[in-house]
Amino acid sequence: MMGYIWAAVSVLLVSAAQLIMKWAMVQLPPLTSPLLWMHTVPLTGLPVLGLLGGLLAYAASMLCWFVALRYMPLSRAYPLLSLSYILVWLVALCLPGFHDSFSWLQLLGMAAIVVGLLLICSRRRAV
Repeated sequence: MMGYIWAAVSVLLVSAAQLIMKWAMVQLPPLTSPLLWMHTVPLTGLPVLGLLGGLLAYAASMLCWFVALRYMPLSRAYPLLSLSYILVWLVALCLPGFHDSFSWLQLLGMAAIVVGLLLICSRRRAV
């Protein structure tokens, strides 16, 4: 049980990291000129904090993942990371700043992920 809790926290953190870094990168100037970018980025404030916060969330996610791996087999833990695909997709659809659009094909893909997770994480009976 503890492994699943730590894995869930890791998935939440990595999903938040993706969303925050996407928001930050849209706010920052384009990377066409690295020198200009390095001079203007420190002046942007909140997007830089978002970028750093996203990186910090990634680091925290890794720490949670290490703990999760102590409690559960890798063959069950690793597929749980695919939950972040579903979370990021849902949040990006719901928040107006991401401009993502719904598609039935994407929904089918998300359903396939859920079915796969249920199959992988279900209790196996001895034959």
